[in-house]
Amino acid sequence: MRDVRREASVLHLDLDAFFAAVEQRDKPSLRGRPVVVGGTGGRGVVATASYEARVYGVRSAMSTREARSRCPHAAFLSGRFSAYREASRAVMGALREASPLVEPLSLDEAFVDLAASPDPTLADLSVESVTAFAERLRARVTEVTDGLTCSVGVATSKFMAKVASDLDKPDGLVVVAPGTERELLRPMSVTVIPGVGPATADRLRRAGVQTVADLEQVSQEELVRLVGSAHGAGLFHLARAHDDRPVVAVRETKSVSVEGTYDSDLSDLRLMEHLLVRQSGEVAARLAKAGLSGRTVTIKVRLHDFTTTSRSATLPEPTDNPAVVARVVRSLLAELAAGVETGPALRAGVRLLGVGVSGLADWVQDDLFADLEAPDESAGTDGEADDLPEPPRARSTGWAPGADVVHDEHGRGWVWGSGRGVVTVRFETRESPAGPVRSFPVDDPALHLWQRPEDEPTDDPGAPATRAGGLSAPG
Repeated sequence: MRDVRREASVLHLDLDAFFAAVEQRDKPSLRGRPVVVGGTGGRGVVATASYEARVYGVRSAMSTREARSRCPHAAFLSGRFSAYREASRAVMGALREASPLVEPLSLDEAFVDLAASPDPTLADLSVESVTAFAERLRARVTEVTDGLTCSVGVATSKFMAKVASDLDKPDGLVVVAPGTERELLRPMSVTVIPGVGPATADRLRRAGVQTVADLEQVSQEELVRLVGSAHGAGLFHLARAHDDRPVVAVRETKSVSVEGTYDSDLSDLRLMEHLLVRQSGEVAARLAKAGLSGRTVTIKVRLHDFTTTSRSATLPEPTDNPAVVARVVRSLLAELAAGVETGPALRAGVRLLGVGVSGLADWVQDDLFADLEAPDESAGTDGEADDLPEPPRARSTGWAPGADVVHDEHGRGWVWGSGRGVVTVRFETRESPAGPVRSFPVDDPALHLWQRPEDEPTDDPGAPATRAGGLSAPG
């Protein structure tokens, strides 16, 4: 194990109630009100709840049905991925101004190595200089996101910085002075340690271990006996605030794919389907491990004569679900098999098969935003490929709650709700006061989804670009 840092130079930043905060920022009428972002149907799941909704017990990963029962007066909105992505890019840009070593964990969370910062005010990395710098960084994040807040922790390690950022939410800053880590940890529940979920916590509780102070009293050998070799060693070190993991800058991944070349040409479509579904599982596992999800699924087929063909399909939302990827893959293979030219070619022999997922996002998965149950992973591998699931009506018409729209007469607004042939719109933008509400037929030709007038369309109504400027101390 490398030496643990002597200075509090690892910063962890977590944007507060990120998805909900972006919606409140962009929708003036929702500011100060409970907002729930996620799947809006009966089978949906909460992705993020605003702090106003959390007062009523609404939490991430709760079913939308339960969230509605706890807080029926909340605004329940579908996700606007491009708005969140735009805000995240602004934040990550601000962090990279602070240090070249930024390790994003998700759209709304990252580690920053302050020891690598070129800022002269961090030359000594004292608690005072680090605190002042972190305050300027928090202000910078609010500036580049046009009002979002974040919680920040700074400590000698990733583990302690993450713990610190959770201590003063929302909109807080905690710097853990070197040498005080164990004193801070001891009264805390063992669940503060990464990897201690309900099962491990219950196992430790039965052994009389409920706090980190209790955990400190357990030998490494006993922990290994209780929870296994790798996990036990990790708990032993983290209970003593020993974490030497470096901050690692991660380059953006464009796609994740798996492919295989076969010794004998394949001609059995059922075998091809089986192999592609297995590859789908491998791709999904890699996505999940990397904290990624993607919208576009592609299959690649190289024929016996080395001709290569491919087919792609784009989902309404990003996914890392192996069942969803497999379902798309089976549909794409069926499409190739039914083709006048490609069908006979497949049966003549296939040398290579591959599955890829692109259009990546690093936070949102369809199980949080979808209103449909995930398909059975085992279904369809021995028969004809299933059709892709029909999206809910709100998605197919584009009138999902919270979606950005523009009316030829009334201007820009967002979907308040839709149903029974009517869509209700509140006309307001980030820069306007709370606006009026009007209803229209769902097929009103004057009502359109709103897109940014840029090369890469998004549904964000005016998210700011990252502004130029640095984090030097005020003069």
